[in-house]
Amino acid sequence: MFTTKLTKRARRTLALATTGGLLATLGLTACGSSTSSSSSSSSSSGGGSLPKVSMMVGGIDKQIYLPYELAQQLGFYKKYGVNMQLSTETSGGVGAETAMASGQVDMAGAWYIHTFDFQAKGKDVINLAQLSGAPGERVMCSKSSGVTTPADFKGKSIGVTDLGSGTDDLIQQVAAHYNLSTTQFHRVGVGEGSTLLAALQQNRVACAITTQPTVSAIEKAGAGTSVLDLSSSAGATKWLGGTWPAAGVLTLNSWAQSHKDTAQKVVDALVATMHWINTHTAADIANALPASYTNNGLITKAVYTTALAQDKGQFLPDGMMPASGPATVEATAKISGVDVSKVKVSDTYTNQYVIAANKLEGFKVSGG
Repeated sequence: MFTTKLTKRARRTLALATTGGLLATLGLTACGSSTSSSSSSSSSSGGGSLPKVSMMVGGIDKQIYLPYELAQQLGFYKKYGVNMQLSTETSGGVGAETAMASGQVDMAGAWYIHTFDFQAKGKDVINLAQLSGAPGERVMCSKSSGVTTPADFKGKSIGVTDLGSGTDDLIQQVAAHYNLSTTQFHRVGVGEGSTLLAALQQNRVACAITTQPTVSAIEKAGAGTSVLDLSSSAGATKWLGGTWPAAGVLTLNSWAQSHKDTAQKVVDALVATMHWINTHTAADIANALPASYTNNGLITKAVYTTALAQDKGQFLPDGMMPASGPATVEATAKISGVDVSKVKVSDTYTNQYVIAANKLEGFKVSGG
């Protein structure tokens, strides 16, 4: 339930802290932890008089969150006038969105759905730009599971990062679309990366939800195949009932209002990055990222690039919030226990910075 998520997150990240370096390269489940530290370029040096902004990302080396670091590598933050200091959510540490809401950092690279939870609790958190229109997740199931649709979850154990995590919310949502309540199947916290893979290999769960390139590692090990693909807007619409915007730029509305010019510069840089992603290949993107993200002990650059080519469609080309997205995410939040009656959807996001950024770039956007 969202009302206790922050406590659960703390327990989850503390538990994951003991899993070691393996999770650093396979820590790829949304809203989970990544043990890798920020890349050497993630703290801009020599920024001079440029306004300084700090942003924590919910796993900076994950494919679903690649635009934040890519903008740094392309030099876009400096180009558009901001000294960006990136950090990553780490095992045993506070979640990115929680660090932002508590004032530890100015912004968070995190899922849009968190705005509903914070708004319901009286924290005026707003999303300034939407970078993806889908969760980028896949539900991987063992060959013996017999699962072909969420209806087949009945009576089975399904692996999520942890109870109360973003992946837990998604599993509840897809099950609800097939009239399954949470009493009809078991949600099991299996962590991410190596621990998730082990849960499938040991048959402790029939299926588990995760992202690339963990998906490729599971397939290579013969531990499971993709049954539900939530990596694109089309997949999200099929299984979640509509476009499900995920990665965004979250901040306190009070910070945005008192730093309008700086907030605009950050959005300018990220919108430029989204257009760059849209006009370049997966190989181009992989080449622009730090080598440690794309080639390490558990994944080769070739596998990373192939996985990215498959899931590149999750990224929105212009940073605009999809028109139908907030309603779908609100429904997920409600299923997960958030009192959405206390939330005004129009307070959870704004397109004003994105519209201005696209105009700066010479692009037209719907409603802009």
